Amino acid sequence: MKPTPAKRKPWLKRILIVGGLAFLVGAAVVYYLFTLKFDDTASTKADFTVNALDLIAEFAKNDTAANAKYTEKIITVSGRVSEVEAVDSTVNLKFTDTTTGNYAIFAFQEQHIAAAKTVKQGDSVSVRGSCSGGSFSSILGTTFVTFKRCALIK
Repeated sequence: MKPTPAKRKPWLKRILIVGGLAFLVGAAVVYYLFTLKFDDTASTKADFTVNALDLIAEFAKNDTAANAKYTEKIITVSGRVSEVEAVDSTVNLKFTDTTTGNYAIFAFQEQHIAAAKTVKQGDSVSVRGSCSGGSFSSILGTTFVTFKRCALIK
């Protein structure tokens, strides 16, 4: 009598196939996210137009409601620049409520950095950007609102 060959483990093959497919799908998602391009914020219609101090006060009053309203929305914010921060090859503009120390900070899109570098402390400007949200820092004792992909609006 001839011995029967040992039965292979079919579950191991299935796990390897499912794992390989999951890896490929994950790699495709990561590639999509890292190569995602955004429209120029300067030409994008704003969802909201607000005064900087009013926006900061709204986040300070109730950051949960303000985050639900503004996060990942395009907002045009007008106000007086309190600080210009040069960071590496870019520049950030900051609007600060001098009575509370709360602030909004704007990081610019690559094509708008040159225009942002011309802004001086005390200038009144309008900035359009995507709101990343705001929160309260218990260490600093201040509320801050951050923006990304910003552009100066004339």
